[in-house]
Amino acid sequence: MSPPMSAGRFLDILRDEGVTVVEVGDWEHHNRNHKGPWGPMHGVMIHHTATSGSQRTVEICRDGYASLPGPLCHGVITKDGHVHLVGYGRANHAGLGDDDVLRAVIAEKRLPPDNEANTDGNRHFYGFECENLGDGEDPWPAEQLEAIEKVSAAICRHHGWTERSVIGHLEWQPGKIDPLGFTMNEMRDRIEERLK
Repeated sequence: MSPPMSAGRFLDILRDEGVTVVEVGDWEHHNRNHKGPWGPMHGVMIHHTATSGSQRTVEICRDGYASLPGPLCHGVITKDGHVHLVGYGRANHAGLGDDDVLRAVIAEKRLPPDNEANTDGNRHFYGFECENLGDGEDPWPAEQLEAIEKVSAAICRHHGWTERSVIGHLEWQPGKIDPLGFTMNEMRDRIEERLK
């Protein structure tokens, strides 16, 4: 069982991994903890935003929408590879997903197909939204992919997890396609290499 690390520790491990961090407002205390528990933590979830423009993307992920209040993740990874911390604690990013997938993540085994949405993912996953239109054509710059790799590896290293604790939203919740434009197997290979 892995309790969430403190916000200060979270910031430190990202910087220690070589991540360029941008702190946005009072991110350490911006969360949805009043809506339910946060933790124990079991993994890292990667998303794409379906937006363009870094400033606008960060604002949306921090503030959310009328129908989905922010924060919508813990960190926003922009095209330049910077990681904008917008919240810490429970965040509206994962939603309901497949309990079989969660069990596989905890056991660090191959993921089964996600075919139901019956488990609260906001409680158990660190979430990163990545600036990308999500149309399969918008490019993923090398700096951005490297930042995804670094934040994932930093969290896995802290908790003693392997790369199998990192999943995409599309592997968690039926009907989701994100992230689109690279595969999570490719990203897990990169994270595995970084963790060696």
